[in-house]
Amino acid sequence: MIRVLLADDQALVRAGFRALLDAQADIEVVGEAGDGEEAVRLARRERPDVVLMDIRMPVLDGLAAARQIIGDARLAETKIIILTTFELDEYVFEALRGGASGFLVKDTEPAELVRGVREVASGDALLSPGVTRRLISEFAAKAKKPRSAVELSSLTDREREVMALAAEGLSNEEIAARLVVSPATAKTHVSRAMIKLHARDRAQLVVIAYETGLVKPGWLD
Repeated sequence: MIRVLLADDQALVRAGFRALLDAQADIEVVGEAGDGEEAVRLARRERPDVVLMDIRMPVLDGLAAARQIIGDARLAETKIIILTTFELDEYVFEALRGGASGFLVKDTEPAELVRGVREVASGDALLSPGVTRRLISEFAAKAKKPRSAVELSSLTDREREVMALAAEGLSNEEIAARLVVSPATAKTHVSRAMIKLHARDRAQLVVIAYETGLVKPGWLD
């Protein structure tokens, strides 16, 4: 059972998401928060697998709340999906940079929301290749503290290659096909790169690829 916490200041939005998710046999909504402070408190109490976190909330905004949850060692297994009204949002980029596993726009199709929750709960990052590439490439170049390319020195040439392909938006299966290796091998290279770079998940790995210059912002457009 995938345990989900909803954090949004609009009661109607929370009610809609709860009805949709609770109708799934493998998903259970374990709590609702109307502000970021309550979201952090409930996350620490309920230890959900996934938090659906709105960016703009009172008391404590979603970005600050996400930072607290991601920074809590007790919640290392809790994944965060950012909910946003705007696809190209600097706050969403900062959340991805800080360790959020992906984002969804609020008017996303119900099936996409359910799929996203399942993907993130299974350990994948929720990366819509086109939108995420544009989002990260737009804001990575303007990041307040860009990363040094020296960080990549611990990676093998193949791990760098795989990381660049992940930043291009390719899945493990697509990376495997491009490099003519097995999907398991591609997954292993991605996992090793994440471990070496201390990336919480694939989304953070993509951000690092842009910020270190491994992938140049805008070149994929």
